[in-house]
Amino acid sequence: MLQFLKYFFAALLALVVFFFFFFIILIGIGISASKTSEVAIKDNSILKIDFNEQVTDEYGEDPFEDLNIPGFQMETRLSLPLLKKAIRAAITDPKIKGIYLPVEYVSAGPAVMLEIRDELKKFKAAGKFIVAYGEVFSESAYFINSVADSVYLLPTGYMEVNGLFSETVFFSGFLEKIGVKPEIFKVGDFKSFVEPFERKEMSEPNRIQTTAFLNSIYQVFLNEVASSRKLKPEELERISDSMLVRSANDAVNMKLVDRLAYYDQVEKTLHTLSELDSADEVRFVSTNKYLKSIKSDSKNSKNRIAIIVAEGDIVSSTEDDASMSAKDIAEEISKARKDEKVKAIVLRVNSPGGSAIASDLVWREVMLTKGVKPIIASMSTVAASGGYYIAMACDTIVAQPNTITGSIGVFGIFFNVKELINDKLGVFSDGVKTGEFSDLGNPARAFSPYERQMIQTEIDEIYRDFTTKASEARKMPLAELLTVASGRVWSGTDAKERKLVDVLGNLDTAVAIAANSANLGTDYSIRYYPQQKNFFEKIFSNMETEVKTGMLKKELGEWYPMYQKINSIKSWEGIQARMPIEVDFH
Repeated sequence: MLQFLKYFFAALLALVVFFFFFFIILIGIGISASKTSEVAIKDNSILKIDFNEQVTDEYGEDPFEDLNIPGFQMETRLSLPLLKKAIRAAITDPKIKGIYLPVEYVSAGPAVMLEIRDELKKFKAAGKFIVAYGEVFSESAYFINSVADSVYLLPTGYMEVNGLFSETVFFSGFLEKIGVKPEIFKVGDFKSFVEPFERKEMSEPNRIQTTAFLNSIYQVFLNEVASSRKLKPEELERISDSMLVRSANDAVNMKLVDRLAYYDQVEKTLHTLSELDSADEVRFVSTNKYLKSIKSDSKNSKNRIAIIVAEGDIVSSTEDDASMSAKDIAEEISKARKDEKVKAIVLRVNSPGGSAIASDLVWREVMLTKGVKPIIASMSTVAASGGYYIAMACDTIVAQPNTITGSIGVFGIFFNVKELINDKLGVFSDGVKTGEFSDLGNPARAFSPYERQMIQTEIDEIYRDFTTKASEARKMPLAELLTVASGRVWSGTDAKERKLVDVLGNLDTAVAIAANSANLGTDYSIRYYPQQKNFFEKIFSNMETEVKTGMLKKELGEWYPMYQKINSIKSWEGIQARMPIEVDFH
């Protein structure tokens, strides 16, 4: 009887597994079919763009966009290159009358939002309408929405116009209470990433650098929004500093919003603008659906420009989409260098840094490429510390005015948990070692003075190597480079003034420079790397991670980014070249 039950339940389990994978395969086939089938767009349609997903620099449709199973949620992302592609196609598409922006919050950095704004301005300049509406507007949403011809706000709604805020959470008091002592090693007065673990407030150098780059980024916000709303930047700054917008009516009176309206009223306006018959409903087309209707824009050219997207924390190797595998990026640069079809490379960097060793792997491939074919760096929202390391040797560095970059510095951090495990938990350990330093880094004991000296010497040497390579790449005397290093963060505008960046512009600017450097004229096609995983690769490689991430994002909401930052600490490897501060529009 027991033997029968064993075989019965084994067979039942196999059957369940079979049907699960069969179900997944059917879903994949359905999704693939929906992607390949032609999507017809009706006349007098409106392209509807929302920003519910994290905006990424990667090129490729989200393989989970059509996966809709109750209780089964994947993490989804919005591709910036594909969003730009949709907006550009809509400019000349007679079936698209305008764009509707139901934007209340944008999960993207300042530089990415500026790039989106640039595309929307081109659409608007082509003579087509843009309408924005929301119940509330965060500062990030308004940065996008302000470009619209008409901005509508709910009569009982609210909008935030009160400037930018950067806050650091300090853990030193908590660590003291639980008996954990941080062992910190760093170079650079401005390398403040470690401050939360050793201080209870910002250091003066950190306050100085944060004030400087935050004001620089905010000036871009003021200039862009004021231009769209036909105001002077000084007037917008006065409204913001005094927080004069405290109600929806204030937003209208200050000329930041055109009209207060409910959605049904906005829908009537869209109906009129679309030139529809009275009996017809407004025809919204989502970005994803519209992209499926667009024919491939790939040129049939023997010349190719490779755009290699280096996005996320820099680690040696990873399967985590939130991090960047330095080995993979280095391999992509190597392949592009050896590919005769590739005439130039654009390295698109969106990274706060990470492992110093991993960053050096990418730097080496950039150096091997220089002189073989043009390689241009395009900085996205952030290209700092290790992110600057991998970009600094490129022939030309392009950044947005509100890109966050620089932070040339390194640090190392260890945690001594002896008091926690011995005194608080009553746990002890003992062991045998063959050499005096065999247990170096053991968290159950403190470093000796000699060990601290050894580690600090290693940190100093890595910093010396970083700054020497940076001075050679930027053709700056080392003494001059050191004055803008020391771990200090700069905005793109300030970085250009200090010769850390060559040109202010977006990805298109970098591509144009690459084409010109390779003498291609307009005869070239563009390819993005690394190539995105398809549905089956994604579902079988890290389905558990995707599901977990999707559920956490849904559960934590606006708190998810903080969880993500804390969770990322476990992936740190060795000495870090990482930006000390992270800034978001709210």
